[in-house]
Order: sequence, then C-alpha cells, then structure tokens
Amino acid sequence: MSGLTTHVLDTAIGRPAAGVAVRLMRNGAVLVSTRTNSDGRCDSPLMSGDAIAAGAYRLEFDVGAYFRAMGVALPDPAFLDTVAIEFGVADASAHYHVPLLVSPFGYSTYRGS
Repeated sequence: MSGLTTHVLDTAIGRPAAGVAVRLMRNGAVLVSTRTNSDGRCDSPLMSGDAIAAGAYRLEFDVGAYFRAMGVALPDPAFLDTVAIEFGVADASAHYHVPLLVSPFGYSTYRGS
C-alpha cells in the first residue's frame, strides 16, 4: 500500500506525544494540517494512493507548543519550537513512514515501515 504516515514519540517521558500539530508541505504549500492522537499518530495517512507523488516534501511538527502544554519549562526562545523534516519520495507506489522522536533539546527521525 502506498502512502505517507508519521508518529511522534516524546523521548523525555517515554510515551507517544499527543496533540502535536503536524503540517505536510510541498513546494511551500500546506497539503495537510492535523494533530497527533493519544497514540502519537495521525488518525489517517497524511497521503495515500494517487495523492502521493514522487518529489520533495516537508513535515513540520510544532513541538514547542506541545512541550509548553505538557508543562515543560522551556527557555525563551525554546531550543526547538518547530521541527522540520525535509525528505524525498522516490517511489510513489511505496509506503513512507516518517516518525519523529523528540525531547525539548533534540530529535531524530528515520524512514520506518
């Protein structure tokens, strides 16, 4: 099944990050704007089927707002406010999963399954 999914894990507390605002963009235009659910995932794929095309994409995650809502005392300005992941889709018929593992002072990502 082709498509694009994501999830966010809060590595500072070892749990899924619920309520994180997520935007999928291409060529500067917002394609999808959503939030993560209680499992740190979006309720539906960001794109699927014919909606996904080869090319460059950008995922933006509003992690500063998430950590503030969790009561985390962040410096002003926060070290991480919006995490942007720019990635490429080479095979539109494949599934792309782009997770974000995040804490107030660092993050990582990878191409998942």
